[in-house]
Amino acid sequence: MPQSPGATSAIDPVHAREHALAARNVRLLVAAQALGGASPPIIISLGGIVGQMLAANASLSTLPVSLYNLGLALSTIPAAMLMRRLGRRAAYALGALLGLVSGLIATVGVLIGSFETFCVGTATAGFYGACVQSYRFAASDAVAPAERPRAISRIMIGGLAAAIIGPQVVIWTRDAWPATPFAGSFLGQAVLALLALPLLLMLRAPAPQAVAAEGEARPLPVIARSPRFVVAVTAGVVSYGLMAFIMTAAPMAMVGCGHTVGEAALGIQWHVLAMFAPSFVTGHLIARFGKIAVTAVGLVLIGASGLLALAGLELLHFWGSLILLGVGWNFGFIGATAMVTDAYTAPERAKVQALNDFLVFGTVAVASFGSGRLLDTSGWETINAMMLPLLALVLAMLAGLAWSGRRRETVAAH
Repeated sequence: MPQSPGATSAIDPVHAREHALAARNVRLLVAAQALGGASPPIIISLGGIVGQMLAANASLSTLPVSLYNLGLALSTIPAAMLMRRLGRRAAYALGALLGLVSGLIATVGVLIGSFETFCVGTATAGFYGACVQSYRFAASDAVAPAERPRAISRIMIGGLAAAIIGPQVVIWTRDAWPATPFAGSFLGQAVLALLALPLLLMLRAPAPQAVAAEGEARPLPVIARSPRFVVAVTAGVVSYGLMAFIMTAAPMAMVGCGHTVGEAALGIQWHVLAMFAPSFVTGHLIARFGKIAVTAVGLVLIGASGLLALAGLELLHFWGSLILLGVGWNFGFIGATAMVTDAYTAPERAKVQALNDFLVFGTVAVASFGSGRLLDTSGWETINAMMLPLLALVLAMLAGLAWSGRRRETVAAH
């Protein structure tokens, strides 16, 4: 009995240090997200324009952007394997180094007028993008389960900063070399990766062997067949895939309907802000109403964006649709990510997170390759109408998962 107070005082400081370390890691990841997440807006906004300047065949102008998305998708599993073997800090630092190298390669490609070199640069940036996308899982792993939705939301707030930093870098640096427009912007991309590197080296995550020793891991096919994982990944794939598909097609549709390029760019800017601004409250909403409910609301908002797009072709129809699409993506994707964190144990996290991101960003890559062609062959209205049945199917899956969860709770209570 006399030892109890001493035991308590010995335990509390340990918990306090762990909590402080977790909070510090999340802050570092938010800052790294703000810098690393600024690279995709640079690549996506300028990749097609530079592609038009450099490509011998105009039909290949969007290839640099598509190769970035493909590189990201293909890098998710190798990046996860490195995280498991070397730890997150080392893998993330390597990702930032490749982000630096990719920006330099793309800069050289623009300077020497080589389309092939420029494409190598954007494709190489995909590995860095895969690392940046996994920051949300690193933040969720750093905190207690009840705090995971808020941690994920904080990382997405870093995405809001990135959505501002990326376009500003383009504006400030696009004429750094007057004879070769936009070369400076890709050099700016390299500098952003360099600035992120010391932040990532300051991370203090558990050693990979310590994580591996926490218990036995189920085979990946077993986890992949579990209803919670299937529904969570499907919701994430649909939320992100539809957002990428519509966002890629919207500027072309706006210009095709007689709106200016500037108006299309402003619509995309509002869309990107709508994607990340709700992150200030999304974690609190998940804590209050649950992961499934917030994910479902996000999918409903994506559906509402499609209905608004079908209502007309005026500027406000496009802008309103893009804003709803952004907010819907935020709720749907953060909610789905939080659901995925409930589908695995500690020793399973690396491979499950990798599979989730491979499926999500593989879908994004396919969407980026196919959206322009589908817009040309089917039209803007058809694109928006086609997504509604898919959203209804995922909503039904979420409802089924919620019902089965309540049924299990009822049985356990009796």
